[in-house]
Amino acid sequence: MEFWLQHSSGLLLIDYFGLIVGVSLLECIFPLRKASDVLSVRWLNNIGITIVNFIVIRSIFPMLGVGMAMLSSQRGWGLFSRVQLPGWVEAIAVFLALDLMAYAMHYMFHRSPLLWRIHRTHHTDQDFDFTTAFRFHPFEAILTTVANLAAIAMLGPRPVIVLAAQILNTAQTFLEHGNYRMPVRFERALKLCFVTSGMHRIHHSSDNQEGRSNFSSVFSWWDRLFNTYIDQPKVPSKEMGIGIAEFQGRKHLTLPWIVAQPFLRKIIR
Repeated sequence: MEFWLQHSSGLLLIDYFGLIVGVSLLECIFPLRKASDVLSVRWLNNIGITIVNFIVIRSIFPMLGVGMAMLSSQRGWGLFSRVQLPGWVEAIAVFLALDLMAYAMHYMFHRSPLLWRIHRTHHTDQDFDFTTAFRFHPFEAILTTVANLAAIAMLGPRPVIVLAAQILNTAQTFLEHGNYRMPVRFERALKLCFVTSGMHRIHHSSDNQEGRSNFSSVFSWWDRLFNTYIDQPKVPSKEMGIGIAEFQGRKHLTLPWIVAQPFLRKIIR
């Protein structure tokens, strides 16, 4: 366990950049939707906002998930510092708790008018591929980081479990935003447990009803449990409109307008 924790930063970097390379290759070899004529603008500015977010988060927070788990373990914070369970039981409980929190936060980002103004930055992307996973406003990055650190402090899990959860969540974030084809039967079976790109693509539909569905992050069953699940879009995925109709101009793909998005005209979804 010590080996994995000592090399946690390297493992997370390998996971992050490995997924970028892997999913981008899948998109090149097995594309689902034809690339739009704003591909280069989208990629450049989506990457730009994730660099801004990285700088903001690292400037504000002295430690992230694994560091918080180590601190919680040292100081005896959280539920699992007091309740001793087998490692595999604790891992399942932590994975489920963190993913349920992610579902609840995502749901609230769409239900609260104030939070929606922040989150709609993610939904004003005008196409859907792995770079959409980069496109979050710094305000949202701060809020989700605070919530994640608070959850880890309250749970008090073993640091190696938090590391595993972060690796899984990073992988899932890129995979579910990928613009690649999957065999129909394979995807149908996979989404019984995990969020697939086809399932999450519906969430990015320009149709309001579809856009307010499929909030799950890693495990897909939360949407079925809380009745927010849509299995198939109204039109084939290749023809589905992506984004928000009121923010379809090319300027909304650029970094200044991405940053300004929460301050633009109020739209409730």
